Amino acid sequence: MTSHKTLTDEDGYVPSARRLARERHRRARARRATAIAAVSTLVTAAVLVLTITNSPGWDRTKETFFSAHYARVALPQVLEGLWLNLRLLAVCGAAVLAFGLLLAVARTLRGPVFFPVRALATAYTDFFRGLPLIICLLMVVFGVPALRLQGVTTDPVLLGGGALVLTYSAYVAEVFRAGIESVHPSQLAAARSLGLTSGQALRFVVLPQAVRRVVPPLLNDLVSLQKDTGLVSIAGAVDAVYAAQIIASKDFNYTPYVVAGLVFVALTIPMTRLTDWVTARMDRRRAQGGIV
Repeated sequence: MTSHKTLTDEDGYVPSARRLARERHRRARARRATAIAAVSTLVTAAVLVLTITNSPGWDRTKETFFSAHYARVALPQVLEGLWLNLRLLAVCGAAVLAFGLLLAVARTLRGPVFFPVRALATAYTDFFRGLPLIICLLMVVFGVPALRLQGVTTDPVLLGGGALVLTYSAYVAEVFRAGIESVHPSQLAAARSLGLTSGQALRFVVLPQAVRRVVPPLLNDLVSLQKDTGLVSIAGAVDAVYAAQIIASKDFNYTPYVVAGLVFVALTIPMTRLTDWVTARMDRRRAQGGIV
């Protein structure tokens, strides 16, 4: 009460009774909404748990998919294989961002002299966006070694990573291109009027604005890439998924797959929350006029 009195004395502002009542109503409504959401969540969870645990095949399903013994056996090997997934994410993610930006810039070049470059970049993005990732992996992983090219690697990890880069670069290129085209032409015209060349205007004026605008969708693509690194297991690379498959194939117990799935989920959730935070932050700055 003393602090409230001091604040009103210093500022000379006393909240009206209507405002105080409105704030009390807002707080009460927030508490009521939180309580309803909590009760609704608990009821839904209880119904799901009871439905699953009372199903006729629950005992067999629990033994096959949720065995504590097999989970303890699988976890160390799955985590060891996960190191490969994380390395693929880091290397392929950097390569995808660089190659995707190059493709986007190629597609936005103006002038008839650059038509072949634009056509090739467009054909690339159209082809690899339409080609399923699993087919691209199979073609690269098994097709490249079949060519028996001198000096070309047959390492399934490198070939699988290359297939991921080929596919995801097409998606990321379109994200970058959308960001570049969202920058108003007056920005480029102003840069040129200051004496910058087309390349300098693109590098110092257009691209910084474009990249800032597309950070949230880029993070979403990286989340998807993180999950899809598990597909390199089809080539025989021992990642988290293949490590789980090895253990599961011995005793036909599928708990290791559940463990591998939960490990990927545990990695994906922080990145998803980071994406949401970045998106909300940029929306607030844009609403306040902080982003050009």
